[in-house]
Amino acid sequence: MANAKFYGTGRRKKSIARVYLVPGTGKITINKRDIDQYLGLETLKVVVRQPLVATENVDKFDVLVNVHGGGFTGQAGAIRHGISRALLQADADYRPTLKKAGYLTRDPRAKERKKYGLKSARRAPQFSKR
Repeated sequence: MANAKFYGTGRRKKSIARVYLVPGTGKITINKRDIDQYLGLETLKVVVRQPLVATENVDKFDVLVNVHGGGFTGQAGAIRHGISRALLQADADYRPTLKKAGYLTRDPRAKERKKYGLKSARRAPQFSKR
């Protein structure tokens, strides 16, 4: 496992994360910035760390992430998906744990397109009888 680099791609909404796992001390770097600088909300940091906590790898790997597109919540979900896929490359025995927690499933929910005749995807113009 010396100088091994494990890769995983994660996606959520419009966000795409390229995740590399390198054996290390547990440092998470997102777009060349520390996780504390990049993600403001504590809940998003917890979301990113979930696969590492589930597989008990919090301080075994350094996580290097390139992520673009979407907002912070979508990016955090994409990073979680990418970390889960990279962990599978590191050790296939983690599959049942990650699968049961639902971290390997790509979340299919995305923004619904706007339809003509409506103000947004489903919002109709205000109706008045008179």
